[in-house]
Amino acid sequence: MAFRICAQTAIREFYAKAAPTILEPIMKVEVETPEEFQGAILGGLNQRRGMILGTDAQGNISVVTAEVPLSEMFGYSNDIRSSTQGKATFTMEFAKYASVPKQKQEELIKKYQEERAKAQK
Repeated sequence: MAFRICAQTAIREFYAKAAPTILEPIMKVEVETPEEFQGAILGGLNQRRGMILGTDAQGNISVVTAEVPLSEMFGYSNDIRSSTQGKATFTMEFAKYASVPKQKQEELIKKYQEERAKAQK
């Protein structure tokens, strides 16, 4: 029991000093769309905290490549279908892990602490 208490105390003391960050999975997204919907696609990806890597034109089809956090991609298939009249398709694959923005990180920590407080009651 003494070792357990010692370990808990050490972790609590040094955890804040380590300045940990929360990581989130980043997905590589490729969207193929007719050129007339390219602006809507770019705007939608930007709203989802996406970083546009590039666009290519293949005839009258535009291919937009971006990196977007996985948490922001939920519901994207419905959004892309409605904004392009069902004419666009997309693929998504894991690219890397990246730090969550500071504001979002604070929200996640606050939410976790609230849920933990409720569970302890």
